[in-house]
Amino acid sequence: MALRPLLAVGALGLSTFLTACGGADNGSGAQGQDDVPTLRRGISAKVDTLDPHRSSAAWENIVIGDMIIGLMQTAADGTVIPGVAESWSLDESGLVWTFNLRQDAVWSDGVPLTANDFVFALRRIQDPNLASQYASLLYLIKNAAAVNNFNPEAGEGLPPEELGVRAVDDYTLEITLNEPAPYFLELLTHYTTYPVPKHAVEQYGEAWVDPDNIVVNGPYKLVYWVTGNQIVTEKNPSFWDAESVCFERVTYFELEDATAVERRIEAGELDINNAFDGTRKAELEARFPGWPRTSPGLLTTYWSFNSSSAPMNDPRIRKALAMALDREYMVDKVLTPGYVPAYSFVPPMIGNYEVERPVVSWSELSRADRLALAKGLLEEAGYGPDNPLTFEYIFRSTDDNPKVAPVAQSNWNDIAPWVNAQILRQDTKVLYARLRQSDFEVADGAWIADFSDPINFLYLLDSRTGQQNYGNYDNPEYDALLSTASMDFNLNTRAETFAQAEAIMLEETPITPMWFAVTKNMVDPSLEGWAENPKDIHRSRWLCRADLRSDPE
Repeated sequence: MALRPLLAVGALGLSTFLTACGGADNGSGAQGQDDVPTLRRGISAKVDTLDPHRSSAAWENIVIGDMIIGLMQTAADGTVIPGVAESWSLDESGLVWTFNLRQDAVWSDGVPLTANDFVFALRRIQDPNLASQYASLLYLIKNAAAVNNFNPEAGEGLPPEELGVRAVDDYTLEITLNEPAPYFLELLTHYTTYPVPKHAVEQYGEAWVDPDNIVVNGPYKLVYWVTGNQIVTEKNPSFWDAESVCFERVTYFELEDATAVERRIEAGELDINNAFDGTRKAELEARFPGWPRTSPGLLTTYWSFNSSSAPMNDPRIRKALAMALDREYMVDKVLTPGYVPAYSFVPPMIGNYEVERPVVSWSELSRADRLALAKGLLEEAGYGPDNPLTFEYIFRSTDDNPKVAPVAQSNWNDIAPWVNAQILRQDTKVLYARLRQSDFEVADGAWIADFSDPINFLYLLDSRTGQQNYGNYDNPEYDALLSTASMDFNLNTRAETFAQAEAIMLEETPITPMWFAVTKNMVDPSLEGWAENPKDIHRSRWLCRADLRSDPE
């Protein structure tokens, strides 16, 4: 769906004004015809939604997080700092949080932002009619799961008023949790917890995010959106810290083609892109000195097996296919320098997991021994020359993923000639839609942390999680261990319980961890304010150029 433009310009005029500022041919940030300081950002996949309750994509968060700020927010280096909340307290039970809101926070139409907007938003994301893909991330809030499953006709669940969130007064918000959450303040930087304008949503429904209708509380406001092409935001003068926002405009281009990204950089038409071909890092550094940026990230690439249907409902098949994949070759010969083969799901840098980490039981075997064991498992499951195993592997069209797919296909064929993997490249947006619908046999995918705690990865395999448990893994013992760990106030024993759960899951192989990744961005070196951080979140409000600062030194 293409949304209507607000700006009074035609297509040619829009194209002209979008080239304004920020990295001319010499990267100096020379201005375009309308002389408006503009930051130009590339996004590596198509944007489906800018509604924080309907999104589940990191690339959409690039735009959403520029427009809306929650109770907490992230600084340039990824640390958690106050957002709409000025101060907060936690009661002795460790379950009831009270937030005092800043009174100068208003929506971009001038309507005050109050605690009622947060209550409305947190109820809305749990509305079963909304069917938010990310609702389960907030099940730690009291009664959230029951509200998300409310069905009055069937007598199931609880009404939204029973959610553990209330406005004490206009500027005091209380949130009650089901369980202690040492990561809660960090979670409140995530877009699922953002406020949404109750008055606009009630007036316009789903269309509240149209440029004509949207109101926001953050540094930038949407003014133009053409699906599949570009998104434009402009500085929000009602933002409480508008004076510190450097760029007057941010333009976001949907650029899945790496060649198109490089052409734009060469032409001085792009300042940032959130991906690049990591295998060509040295070449790109030579062509664009200082542009390629990598750093360790809280990111695991893992491949899912659809354990709810044959043949992947047999753990022997899943384990055999997982063992055959030559992660070392992929990391050393195909992927971005800095990647690490993964034999566990939770990445090494995660917080609150100071324990001996579980790994797959076969991690120390030689490749020859892995292949022999894999073949034996498949034969035990009834496959062989007279009953070949044929399955489809789908993979994302972006980043290094297309280069890995033929390697995986060859790896699986190494088990035996009667193992036939069909590989299919998919648009990244389409692939994740298929994952959420469990419409796959084996599928590529990745997860970058929403907050630094093992539960943020392990909950993805909880049977109660919903759409993001892509392969429908269901193990009551695993679920029970996650619940036990989540109720534990002792971080050490909590971590040990999480490790028990991860070990069980890794042995049953509903997924196969592939590698721990590094963040990858192309960034104009003349930009100031860019800081690497493991969650790879870089808000436009922190970025500037020396010649745009009001008080240059």
